[in-house]
Amino acid sequence: MNNIIKSICILFLLSCNKPITEQGSNVPKVVGNTITLNEKQVQTAGITIGTIIDTVMSGTIHVHGRIDVPPQNLASITVPLGGIIRNISVIPGMNIKKGQSIAILEDQAFIQLQEDYLTTKARLIQAESDYKRQQTLLEMNAGSDKVLEKARADYQTLLVMKQSLAQKLKLININPQHLSEQSISRSISIPAPFTGFVTKVMVNVGRYVQPSDILFEMVNPNDIHLALKVFEKDLLSLSIGQPLQAFLNSKPEKKHDCEVILISNAIMEDGTAEVHCHFNEFDQSLVPGMFMNADIELSRHSTFALPEHAIAEYEGKNYVFISSGKQTFTIQEVHIGSRENGMIEILDCETLRKKKIVISGSYALLMAFNNVE
Repeated sequence: MNNIIKSICILFLLSCNKPITEQGSNVPKVVGNTITLNEKQVQTAGITIGTIIDTVMSGTIHVHGRIDVPPQNLASITVPLGGIIRNISVIPGMNIKKGQSIAILEDQAFIQLQEDYLTTKARLIQAESDYKRQQTLLEMNAGSDKVLEKARADYQTLLVMKQSLAQKLKLININPQHLSEQSISRSISIPAPFTGFVTKVMVNVGRYVQPSDILFEMVNPNDIHLALKVFEKDLLSLSIGQPLQAFLNSKPEKKHDCEVILISNAIMEDGTAEVHCHFNEFDQSLVPGMFMNADIELSRHSTFALPEHAIAEYEGKNYVFISSGKQTFTIQEVHIGSRENGMIEILDCETLRKKKIVISGSYALLMAFNNVE
C-alpha cells in the first residue's frame, strides 16, 4: 500500500513537471511496451538499476483447500425395512462408539418377521423328525420312496426358509439365536457402524421412514485429511512426507501440523492438482467441508530473484521494467515464486539474465505507463 501511495505521488509529480525545453516534454512518451522519461522525471521517480541475482532460497508457498475424508470413512445410515422413528439419541456433532444405539424404529413388520422365523424354526424341528422317521421306515422296508422324498423336500424347504429369515433378522439387528417367544419385540435399535461423530440428523421422532431414506450421516475421524489445491509449477517442489502447517481463516494463529501423504497426477482446468495431507493430531473442531489455508515450506534450492520493490503488481499480474537506454524502459510480465528476506523468486528468469532491470521506482513507471497509455 505504501508503494502505491508513493507511486501516486510520484505520478502526480511526473505529470505536473514544468516543460523543460532542453530535456524534452514533461509528459512521458509511450511506444508499444516502452516508456521514455526525461532526466528530471527519472530523478523524481527515484529509479535505480540493477540485475537479477543468483541466490539460494527455501521459500514458502501459500495454498488453500478443504477438510475431506475418504469414502470408506463416511456413512449414510439407512434401514432395510420401513418404520416409525420412536426415539433419537444423538445430535449433530455428538461422538458415539461403534454399536451404540442411534435411534429406535418401530413397525409391525418387525413382529411378523420374528413370528415367521420362530414358526419356521418349530416346523423345521417337526420336519426333521419326520424325515428321519421315514428314513428308518424305508430301511426296515416299511416305508415308501415317494413319502421319503416328500419328507426330505419339506425338511430342506423349511431349512432354507429358516436361514433366509435369520439373515433378514440380522439386517434389522436382531440376533436369531437369542430370539424366543418371550423376546419378540415391535421395535429395533439402529446402531452406529463405527466409532466417530454424527454430522447430520435428517429425521425426527414420529416420522415414518422408507428403506431408501437417509436417516443420519457419520464420519470416522481416524483418516480425516486436508485436500489442498497446488499449482502445477509448485508440484515438483513437494514430496511425500513433507511437513506443512494449516490454519483456519477464523483462527490463523492456531496452526495444525500436517504432512503430505498423496500428490495427485491429475491437473485440473485451473492448473492445480490435489495434494492430500494427514493431520498429525486430530482436532475435533475440524469437520469435513471446512476451508483451510496452509503454508508449505519448500526445500532450499538455487534460483534467480529480484528485490520485492523491483516487481510491480497490476490486476493480478506482475511486471518488471528493463532499461533499454538512459531514460527508456520496457515493461515485461514475469511469473514469481517464493519470497524470502525481501527477495522474490523469478520463475521465468531466462529472458532477464544479463539485462539491466529497474530495482526501485517500478511502481512509478507502471502507473506512468498506464496513465499515458
